Amino acid sequence: MEGRDYLGEWWDVSGQRPEGLLSSRGPGWRSAWRNILLFLLTLLSTYYVGSAFLGGGLSYCLPLMTILLAHELGHWLMSRRHRVRASLPYFIPFPLPPFGTLGAVIRMRSPMTTRKALLDIGAAGPFAGLVFALPAAVVGLMHSPVVERTTTGGIPLGSSLLFHLLISLVKGPIPEGQEVVLHPLAYAGWVGLFVTALNLLPIGQLDGGHILYSLIGQKSLKAFKLALGAFGLVCVVFYPGWLLLILLLLLFGLRHPPPLDPVTPLGKGRRTVGLLAFVIFFLCFTPVPFQILG
Repeated sequence: MEGRDYLGEWWDVSGQRPEGLLSSRGPGWRSAWRNILLFLLTLLSTYYVGSAFLGGGLSYCLPLMTILLAHELGHWLMSRRHRVRASLPYFIPFPLPPFGTLGAVIRMRSPMTTRKALLDIGAAGPFAGLVFALPAAVVGLMHSPVVERTTTGGIPLGSSLLFHLLISLVKGPIPEGQEVVLHPLAYAGWVGLFVTALNLLPIGQLDGGHILYSLIGQKSLKAFKLALGAFGLVCVVFYPGWLLLILLLLLFGLRHPPPLDPVTPLGKGRRTVGLLAFVIFFLCFTPVPFQILG
């Protein structure tokens, strides 16, 4: 008999305990050269985008890579704590705007053991990334000029509730007809909040899907469908650019495999963390991230 872990890896549950389930041993370091190479290529691709399109290579790529690395290491370290085998992060270089990267992934090589592990591993990434995204956004906004708004050319960014609040706190009221031009560091912070929200979408096998499943178990499938429907409505009404992500979510499927122990309760503290994760999602989500002007 076979089952599937939460990132799609196949594992054997025929009576043999999955390899590494009782061990916190990490991935083989002799094969880490692939991870290091992809990390360096992604560093170069984000540096290129920062230099060519944002006016600052290092001031964009270093904070962005720090945010992404913190996110993935949050998952990896929490996996080791719960003795769930996981690969090192695989970064995905993409030397084109708007980001210079398609993010990073970690391959899970053994199933989730408990609902506690599922929640901890799912929440650790977004929380760790946010620790670095927030100061990047704040410091970057301090160096971002306020200029007269233009109506031609460029790709204006949308604002999440949290980023809009940060602008208000750092820059004060923006006069009518003016706008904030983001410093590359501020843009890295914006991307960090954007990535945090995407990962916390309460759908399928995203981080938010793991958290929601840990909270409500098998009832989550119905919740995933409702969340996907709401996301589809946002796509139709506000931003058709979300269509590709919706298709990918459908392709990967909405069903979430259960942990080996689906019964042990989470406890009040972890439930609070799970609810906080969805508060962060609503604060960081940007319904219309980009709007191209003619």
